[in-house]
Amino acid sequence: MDRVLFGDNQFFAVNHMSEERARAQAIRFQELPAIIDVLDAAYEAGIHVFMCTTHDRVSDICDHVRANPQLYSDFTFYPCMPYAHKYANAVTEYGMIEALRRFLPQEGALAALLKGGVSMATKDVEAIVRMLIDAEMKMFKGLKTPIIFLQNVVTDLILGIGARDAFQIFADHVQERYGAQPGFITMNMPRLLDVLEDVGIQNPIICASINKMGFRMCGGIKIYEEAISSRKFRPVAMSVLASGAIQPREAIEYVCRQKKIESIVFGASSRNNIQQTIKLIKEYDSM
Repeated sequence: MDRVLFGDNQFFAVNHMSEERARAQAIRFQELPAIIDVLDAAYEAGIHVFMCTTHDRVSDICDHVRANPQLYSDFTFYPCMPYAHKYANAVTEYGMIEALRRFLPQEGALAALLKGGVSMATKDVEAIVRMLIDAEMKMFKGLKTPIIFLQNVVTDLILGIGARDAFQIFADHVQERYGAQPGFITMNMPRLLDVLEDVGIQNPIICASINKMGFRMCGGIKIYEEAISSRKFRPVAMSVLASGAIQPREAIEYVCRQKKIESIVFGASSRNNIQQTIKLIKEYDSM
């Protein structure tokens, strides 16, 4: 993995501390050129990985990158799926079965699946899960996607209900179908690490909130620091600024001090903030 990854929260009105700031970002990035300008600034600054949700508007970004291969020869996507709001809205509007019909990658797939004896009533949903992953991945066709992440909404739901085999289903499918490594986003990194080891996923890529104030770190800072320093996995740090609650220099210094953190993902809305964050990471890495 690259050391620095660029996230997408700022593009889709996600701010965990300020609804007012989220609304302002939604207005600013309602048109694709505004998003592309910021992605170009990150790319020119040396960040070549875009870690993004499967939000519908990411499809437009994918189209832009595909249409300009000479400009984005090293551009890489790390898809994070599913985009939960998309499915929740569809289920609310259409109901469960019709929502599945709309998202499955080929017409009639759900009907064929049910006809073949796969019953959701008996929780035999592995084939549906695989097809839904394929549906999410359609927008990235022809693009570089070496790591595919399971979003924290689903990761932590699986942890909560104990359906741990779902992690192996996800991991197997992204490896077999896309030649990609599976990654997992969570708000409970220590617990997830335990479960992934139990199901046989070794040295997993885990993206979690890691910051010096314990923001969105289930179990607390101490248990995270112990896991990072002593256990075998590939940590990706997100929410390092705690949605702006920690000053950048202080935040980056803390994260870089956790020496086994492999990558840092952050979002920014301006060229100056992108360059400043990269500068700080390089400064503390060099120490």
